[in-house]
Amino acid sequence: MTEGPPDEYRTTRWVGVGCITAIAGFFSGAMIGVFVAKAVGSFRGCKPPAGLPACDWHLYAGVGMLIGVLTLPVLALSRLRSSDSAAGKSN
Repeated sequence: MTEGPPDEYRTTRWVGVGCITAIAGFFSGAMIGVFVAKAVGSFRGCKPPAGLPACDWHLYAGVGMLIGVLTLPVLALSRLRSSDSAAGKSN
C-alpha cells in the first residue's frame, strides 16, 4: 500500500489550486460577463460609446468576476477532494 503525501503537502496543494483557480475564475468570469453584456446590448439595440465593448459592460463584468471567483475554485477543490477520497486518503 502506497502512502500519499503528508497533510502539510496536501494542504499546500489545496491552497495553491484554490488561489490559481480564483485568479482564473476572476478573469474568465469577467470575459464571459462582457460577452453577455454585448449580447444583451445587441438585443436591446444599445450602441456603446466609441472605444467601449458594450453598454453597461462594467456591471456585467463585475457580476461575472464575482461568480467566476467563487464557482471555479469550488468546482476545482471539490474535484480534488473527490479524487483524494477515491484514492483512499482521509479528508
